[in-house]
Amino acid sequence: MLRSVELFAGAGGLAMGTTLAGFESLAVVDWDRWACDTIRENRTRGYPLVKNWPVWEMDVNTFDWASLPEDIDLVAGGPPCQPFSMGGKHKAFGDKRDMFPATVNAIRELRPKSFLIENVKGLRRSSFSNYYQYILLQLTFPELTRKNGEGWADHLTRLQAERRAGVRNRCCLTYNVASDLLNAADYGVPQQRERVFIVGFRSDLDISWRFPQPTHDLNALLYSQWVTGEYWQRHGILETHQPSPPPRFRRRIQELASVLYPPERKAWRTVRDALVDVPDPRSPNARDFLNHTFQDGARSYKGHTGSPADLPAKTLKAGDHGVPGGENTMVLGDGTVRYFTVRESARLQTFPDGYVFHGAWSETMRQLGNAVPIVLARQVAASVALALVEGEARQHLLRRQRNIA
Repeated sequence: MLRSVELFAGAGGLAMGTTLAGFESLAVVDWDRWACDTIRENRTRGYPLVKNWPVWEMDVNTFDWASLPEDIDLVAGGPPCQPFSMGGKHKAFGDKRDMFPATVNAIRELRPKSFLIENVKGLRRSSFSNYYQYILLQLTFPELTRKNGEGWADHLTRLQAERRAGVRNRCCLTYNVASDLLNAADYGVPQQRERVFIVGFRSDLDISWRFPQPTHDLNALLYSQWVTGEYWQRHGILETHQPSPPPRFRRRIQELASVLYPPERKAWRTVRDALVDVPDPRSPNARDFLNHTFQDGARSYKGHTGSPADLPAKTLKAGDHGVPGGENTMVLGDGTVRYFTVRESARLQTFPDGYVFHGAWSETMRQLGNAVPIVLARQVAASVALALVEGEARQHLLRRQRNIA
């Protein structure tokens, strides 16, 4: 069994993805009481994926990493995104919520075979470019730490010099690091959610790895909607009730109609796909679904017009109080909007229906807005697990060959 440690676990999306990928969680750490209560409640209810998780409600900075066994296979986590979020204050390294230093420290202490880190798209914006490179280089050389009184910019200069030297001292801890911007919709999540993923493998393992290829795309969705009509037939929507093609896609639809073969990838999953069997939260049978309570007061704002039913949802977000104004809403058939319920939001984040969220509406929506979609987490973590297993098998074969020789 591969062994993992989850940092900044929140409601458990990334950790559930790593569990489904074959990792056993030795520690699931988060400081937020509401998020930890969500995990604890599901553990008490015996939910299979989390029933054996050792949950630690505490600051990652104060965790005793020496208390864990050696030979950890994976450290996974999503450090708080607010320092880099497009909707935040953009302080990056000047924000006390920047937990990348704590992440690097955990990796330095645990020396895992690999790590998997998720964060917001804003991390890669041009104004943060130097600090983003600083993060990647710290993860590459976690034992090359800051000196007393040394600023991060001077530390970055030393790390850059180490990289240019091109010499990897095998007595020191180094990682081969890859990063990319992934859209969750491209991996079967019914939500257009772009996030930065950073993956590293310990250099001594000599593992070559790349991000998993997308499995879904927009072209396949448009083809099924406006070329074959299969999408509308599947949902039982008569031609007279079908919406018009979005103007921004009309040229692409014309091009798709002229090709002989359908797109190779699967269609993006839409809000309608995700919620096809979920009743309106105002209906009597809504009580059959956990956390499926209607929340009044949704309005459209300029730039925040809700998610249409026949595309993946817009990115679910977590504001300071759970739901930013005008966000996390769906467009109804009459053009009005309402908030997604907690259960609907969980569907859009690919949490299973049996997983209950603890706390008031604002708190549960904040947990969901901060979560990593389980389907995407599983695919990335599974590719990491496969690389680790294949790497271990390759090294075992090399040891056998040396012994025979």
